[in-house]
Amino acid sequence: MSSDKKIRVHFKSNHADPKSFPPTIEGESVFAITEERYLSALENFPDLKEKIEPVFDWDLDNFYESMKTAEVLVCWDFPTEDLSKIAPNLRWIHIIGAGLEHLCPIDWVPKNVSVVNNRGVHSAKAGEFGLMSVLMLHTHIPEIVQNQQNKHWQSLYSTPIMGKTLLVIGVGNIGHAVAKKCKLLGMNIIGVSRHGKALDSVDQMVKVEKLDEVLPLPDYIFMSTPNTTETFNLLDKRRQSLMKPGVGVINVGRAATMDYDALVENLSSGHIKAAIIDVFDPEPLPSSSKLWDAPNLMVMPHISADDGDTYIPLTLELVMMNMRRYLSNHKLNNLVNPDLGY
Repeated sequence: MSSDKKIRVHFKSNHADPKSFPPTIEGESVFAITEERYLSALENFPDLKEKIEPVFDWDLDNFYESMKTAEVLVCWDFPTEDLSKIAPNLRWIHIIGAGLEHLCPIDWVPKNVSVVNNRGVHSAKAGEFGLMSVLMLHTHIPEIVQNQQNKHWQSLYSTPIMGKTLLVIGVGNIGHAVAKKCKLLGMNIIGVSRHGKALDSVDQMVKVEKLDEVLPLPDYIFMSTPNTTETFNLLDKRRQSLMKPGVGVINVGRAATMDYDALVENLSSGHIKAAIIDVFDPEPLPSSSKLWDAPNLMVMPHISADDGDTYIPLTLELVMMNMRRYLSNHKLNNLVNPDLGY
């Protein structure tokens, strides 16, 4: 690739839309890639200053015109139909999230285009959120909050968490970050992944096919899986019945990976003692949803892994690092497997 050629990069941000992403004004400010943020990130990559021709756009305002010559697209979503005609020079798409279920099936990618995602950007924040959530469940915080709302005084004691067992379903960057932090407190960690390969800070790794065997073991379950054909309704009603009575459940992955109707039933019966859920469909969660009134359930507004201060700076760091690789004809980091959807 010619060293004096400028690479046209189209940065597509979205205005808030309750039916799309981001659904809130707060989210719009978190996920917008502005010229100011771009220039700040570029300070750490001075060698790229004269290599990139950035275009900053909102929604589809200038999308089609810009994509006639763009080589790189950085965005959350975009029109995928006839992509090779719309963007004949496109070589690389960076999705500013870890999950790509909103673009699945990924059968629209031209042969000469690479797709990458934001794997790793969420890890630090999500690891802390996961640890916090496990500790909140262990110290009965959902029940205590509900008791406060009911003006009911009840002393709910808890033991040190050392020796308790955590099952992490989906030990990617986020799940592994949670496992590491909980292991420091002396917890036993069981991990479930597609490959089942051994990982540090995880005492036992199993493949998804062995999920039924390990579900009765943990005191707490942390879900951090993407929504794919393999993970859809992974924790269905049958599998929830296999869990140890009194288990605590956390889901920061995707709503479609868990049967929430069964969750409400199990919370009401006490089979599941408490839950902290950060992902829903749709979002924002409608006021008519039965989840709002489920006992000992804490509804989180999808904030477990997104950081208003560093999310876009870290995203742009990934983009810049890959730009160096792109210019030197090296394989990009965080490549997405279209068959898996992540």
